[in-house]
Amino acid sequence: MEGQVVASKPASLYEFVLVEGETGDGSTIITPSNQINPWIDPTTIKLRHRIGRGPFGDVWLATHHRASEDYEEYHEVAVKMLHPIKEDNIGDVLNRLDSILSKCQGLETVCWLHGLSVINKKVCIVMKFYEGSVGDKMARLKGGKLSLSDVLRYGADLAQGIMDLHSKKILILNLKPFNFLLNRNDQAIVGDIGIPYVLLGISLPSTDMARQLGTPNYMGPEQWQPEVRGPISVETDSWGFGCSILEMLTGTQPWSGKSIDEIYKLVVMKQEKPHIPSGLPPAVENVITGCFEYDFRSRPVMADILHAFKSSQNTVHQDGGWTDLGSRMIREKAGGVGYTEWFLAKDHLQVGDMVRSRKLPNSCNPKNMDIPEGTVVGLERDTDQDGFVLVRVHGVHDPIRVHVSTLERVTFGLAAGDWVRLKKEDKKHSPVGVLHSVNRDGSVAVAFIGLETLWKGNYSDFQMAKPYCVGQFVKLKSSVFSPRFEWPRKGGSEWTTGRICRVLPNGCLVVKFPGRLTIGDENSIVLGDPAEVELVSFNTSNSLVKKYQHLEDFHWAVRPLLIALGLFTAMKMGIFVGKKVGRGRSKVKNHVTKNDDQNVDGQSGSNTAWRPPKVANIFK
Repeated sequence: MEGQVVASKPASLYEFVLVEGETGDGSTIITPSNQINPWIDPTTIKLRHRIGRGPFGDVWLATHHRASEDYEEYHEVAVKMLHPIKEDNIGDVLNRLDSILSKCQGLETVCWLHGLSVINKKVCIVMKFYEGSVGDKMARLKGGKLSLSDVLRYGADLAQGIMDLHSKKILILNLKPFNFLLNRNDQAIVGDIGIPYVLLGISLPSTDMARQLGTPNYMGPEQWQPEVRGPISVETDSWGFGCSILEMLTGTQPWSGKSIDEIYKLVVMKQEKPHIPSGLPPAVENVITGCFEYDFRSRPVMADILHAFKSSQNTVHQDGGWTDLGSRMIREKAGGVGYTEWFLAKDHLQVGDMVRSRKLPNSCNPKNMDIPEGTVVGLERDTDQDGFVLVRVHGVHDPIRVHVSTLERVTFGLAAGDWVRLKKEDKKHSPVGVLHSVNRDGSVAVAFIGLETLWKGNYSDFQMAKPYCVGQFVKLKSSVFSPRFEWPRKGGSEWTTGRICRVLPNGCLVVKFPGRLTIGDENSIVLGDPAEVELVSFNTSNSLVKKYQHLEDFHWAVRPLLIALGLFTAMKMGIFVGKKVGRGRSKVKNHVTKNDDQNVDGQSGSNTAWRPPKVANIFK
């Protein structure tokens, strides 16, 4: 009997309809109306036993029966059965998976996908069965860790597979050794096609699934709250890759033994990083260290990781050091600009590009006037990351030779890191965000609070916005009655003034209130939407009372330092005075003792003869 239509016009050009079918228990199934691949009839799949379990579903060993007039075949397959999804969202999930399956066709670095089905009202992904995974191989070894040669080889295989998926606009977000499958040639392939990415924005019945956008031990900081601390991007997978490599090297899962809440506090709040073992090839150590940058924009992309692992396979360990055979030298971190080498390597300059001097991180100065604006007229041989370019500046006769790391490309007047505001606001997210990239054709990617992924559009959709930086004082605008994030008030109805201590990649402001008496450092921190706050300074305070209040806020901001300095000074003065007093008492005591000895020796007691005995003892 035909039931409710789940998706009338899905993107895959076929309709999913609820029907009553036989799946072993007579439950409702979902089938496409015209039976076009990648749909697999659930009645042709026989589940045998469960072989794996994860945060998003279970993996079953199954048999797929295929028959026609000419042949009849039975294939051993693995079925990834997702945890229950609300019925209204099943069609949407199937359409997303269908899109991913079509993009993965022909990729040898990703697990082979047969199709989709719905069994027992659960969405299922039917894939080729592989004999084992990297995690299984580790479990069979003493200490649970792989040799360095295997780690380098598997790391290169996986980096290639992840990069292939990224090129198809697919994020994985669930990288871990048990999701790295091994084929017959002992090559590692990606066994997860991005289930957390598929479920992004889908209403899930389980609160645990809704909270976790991956496996906690391998999740990057922005992955915990992508709409607040994100968004997620290809560099989010770099964090998961780094955690997986460390587990292969050490045999120990990152943050092993910690609860989900403890991992959240360590990774997100305290910004701690997993321990990286020593003795690695320099290129690998360099790139793995970069994978754990708190700001994902400062992490390497998969192309950088792939190059590091491939080049390190040619290295030879001799006399306690590494010799690089035939690979280019590791890039040194550019000094003086405050950015990581991976951040600087993401924008490749070309002849004709408009450039300007790169601003320092968290700088509110709109421009660095070393090179206000110029045009690239020449490239040196190795300008990918660490070379020099020739820049022609207006008013200067000869081109200026400038290091690439000190320049940023300006396209349509915009550069990565600029603050922008949408001309047409969307209530779902903040209108103010941070520009992450601008292409030469005018397309841009912007991070906004309220969006889990980067917003894609054209540069003409927004205008420049006022930047915010660390150290500024801000408070909510008086016109804001229901802020996006909870914000404290003063004794009356006025919002409290706080000081920015960090700016997240999407422009979210992390604000501290040193004057508030709270227990624990976390309780004195709140988040702020840049579209809802205003700067507070001595110049912007329009009355004497407001100016005094700002001075009071500043006083509270520096008070902890002054208290610490005062305590230190008091302690030093106390020690100094104590020593002086001690020395003075010692001299007096010695002097009195000496006089007493002289009186006893010389029988000269006439000075104390007239005093009462008790008084005389006092002076002694």
